[in-house]
Amino acid sequence: MKTSDLVFVGIKGSVVALERATGNQRWATHLKGWNFVNVVLQNDAILASCQGEIFCLDPFTGNALWHNPLKGFGTGLATIAGDFNQVSASAAVLSEERRRDEAAASAATM
Repeated sequence: MKTSDLVFVGIKGSVVALERATGNQRWATHLKGWNFVNVVLQNDAILASCQGEIFCLDPFTGNALWHNPLKGFGTGLATIAGDFNQVSASAAVLSEERRRDEAAASAATM
């Protein structure tokens, strides 16, 4: 199996790997919290950020290769940059920020 045979989804504090051809779940790894997860595939590793921390996962097993709590930076949304196409990941983060801002504005007017 190759990484191109899989689709990686960040959802509710977890990363889930699905088989591209069937949609069947291959593995799921809970990282932290129950919030938005930014996920990027780079050089046969999954980089995922949530709750202000970053994780590197094996794309075939979901096992953690390393983790950095990024102490002192808070728990907000984080983007991941590297030598790859970042457009879709940045769009997802911006969309989530916009959704949170709209929810906060709506709650403030109630």
